[in-house]
Amino acid sequence: MRQFLDEPKFHQIATVNPEFLVEADRNPEFMSALNSCDLRVADGIGISLVTFFSGDKLRCRFPGADLMEEVLKIANEKKLSVYLAVRSDGLSSYDEVKDILLKRYPGLRVDGEDIDVYQLSEYKIQNTKYDILLCNFGAPAQELFLAKFKDETSELRIGMGVGGAFDYLTGKQKRAPKWLRDIGLEWLWRLICQPSRIIRIWNATAVFLFKVLKSAILKP
Repeated sequence: MRQFLDEPKFHQIATVNPEFLVEADRNPEFMSALNSCDLRVADGIGISLVTFFSGDKLRCRFPGADLMEEVLKIANEKKLSVYLAVRSDGLSSYDEVKDILLKRYPGLRVDGEDIDVYQLSEYKIQNTKYDILLCNFGAPAQELFLAKFKDETSELRIGMGVGGAFDYLTGKQKRAPKWLRDIGLEWLWRLICQPSRIIRIWNATAVFLFKVLKSAILKP
């Protein structure tokens, strides 16, 4: 993160979980966006499963919510500016996220707005004189949105999709206890707390596992 912030170009970070890979398998544009990222971080116990079946070993797993906090700590230390692209139909508003961040990280300069994710093709940040761009549109919208900045001239150094991490900050969603996260069952906690996520959880568990096993069996 520190290296990216020192380099005079835009760096896109993706925190990849099983749901990402299922979507990328059927969405070439999303696959391309992920492949073009400057850093892909393993987020989700299922990614460890992929490396196991491929005969490789995952060096580490770093949940996206934790990575976001680390980026913000560095930004606070360096007194950098952060732009928050917050989905307007989400649980947490831009003002709520901004208030929490400024309380936790008083060295930050924060700007942003609530954005209609269904009108992203028409949306453009008017001023890109920020160091870090965080957006919570969910995949694949957030990765496709960030990928556009690779072709633009701006002062942005890091762009990262944070999914539901803003809701953890504001307390609108309670994160799974650390012991559950450590054993890879955060998905079960999310399902219990948000039953409406059942289709997403199904894709990230059953569908993903089927694709991993199928790939392993058919591997030359």
